[in-house]
Amino acid sequence: MESTLIKLGKKVKRFAKSVLLPAPKPVVSYVRRFERIKTPEKVCAMTFDDGPMDLPCAPDRFGGEALTDVLLDTLAEFGAKGVFDVVGDTSENYPDVCGPAGSPTWGGTAFDHYPEFGQDSKGGAQNCPRLIDRILNEGHQITNHGYRHIIFGKKPYVYGKRQFQGKLDDVTSDMEKLHGLLADRHGYQMEMTRPPHYVDQIDGVFTAYDACALLNYQYLAASFDGQGWLPAKTGDQQLAEVREMTEPVRRALAQDQAFFCGQIIFQKDGYNMALRTPVAFGLREQLELLTKAGYRIMTVSELIELSPFADTGSEDPDFDQFRELQRTHAVVYSDNTLRPDTPMTKGELAMLLAPRSAAVEGRIEKLRAGDKSFLHRYSGALNWCAEQKLFSPGTAPEAPLERADLLKAADFFRGDIEGSLTRRAVLRSFRL
Repeated sequence: MESTLIKLGKKVKRFAKSVLLPAPKPVVSYVRRFERIKTPEKVCAMTFDDGPMDLPCAPDRFGGEALTDVLLDTLAEFGAKGVFDVVGDTSENYPDVCGPAGSPTWGGTAFDHYPEFGQDSKGGAQNCPRLIDRILNEGHQITNHGYRHIIFGKKPYVYGKRQFQGKLDDVTSDMEKLHGLLADRHGYQMEMTRPPHYVDQIDGVFTAYDACALLNYQYLAASFDGQGWLPAKTGDQQLAEVREMTEPVRRALAQDQAFFCGQIIFQKDGYNMALRTPVAFGLREQLELLTKAGYRIMTVSELIELSPFADTGSEDPDFDQFRELQRTHAVVYSDNTLRPDTPMTKGELAMLLAPRSAAVEGRIEKLRAGDKSFLHRYSGALNWCAEQKLFSPGTAPEAPLERADLLKAADFFRGDIEGSLTRRAVLRSFRL
């Protein structure tokens, strides 16, 4: 089946990237990638990309009702809240040609077109205000998937012919356009974004994390693939595609009823690569399985409020301090881990002490001016600390923290820090 080949290709790509282009080491950041959170409670989130879509399902068994309406009806039936990661409008993404159904270019070769090539006016927040209003009125969350859904930088593995943004200002301008649309027309402030096709690199200097930081966004990822975007090629395609959505959920729950605790599930509010909508049917079966197992489906913002970290839950004795501190300070790694019992570095202390304006905007300003010494994520904060005489100029970001560093920064803490200089010890004593 074609979906099997696509999944195999994704596995090969992940292996190649892990060997040839390993992921950057996580750093303490104002922007965190939320894939799942740590909690013993049976709660999880459903996220829907690429909508809203004001075209009927395929096959249409709902009397012509728009797909997004069908998804909202289904969520309401189960008392579930979703996250709709919406686009603005892809009608400007021409000239272009459409690739064959079932291929990655099903919706366009140079650009994406949602909900379908030539049907751009039937999708996106710009064209579907009624659907946006319904999403918000029923208590769901909306996040930013880019106004035109153009990837940030090159993606050679699958989308080698795709046009990309390529500049930080282009990326932020595109997201700001969608942010402004939701704010001005609907009075809604988005707080998260999922970069199109998860492309993070922009130009070799800036990344999606820089764009998110400038917009004060968090990075919405996912830990479980709902599979509704994948096409089946042979047999009863509709039945096979729905089964591809439901069987992984069924198997996971059979092996471990707590499997989905804190997970963020990826879905698609639109056609799959073969112009069908298995999500219109499979979502109901997934929700039946999850609710029968005792799960509540909530928004990602609700998950984060419940427990904001991937590795530290409410059972931790310092959880309340950590949770309050992360609201205003950079104390968590970019992969959303807190790692409280590891030694703290000088760069991490700098991120804790420096104001956001220095750590984020100050660093980006230096990079825009061509100063490559500010490439490290801690460089803006370290520069501020050097100006305040808290660190020496040129302090290495990964240098181990010393007690002398804390003595210079004593005004930021409630008292002397005893014992080993772990992240827990320092964060526990920080003055809120």
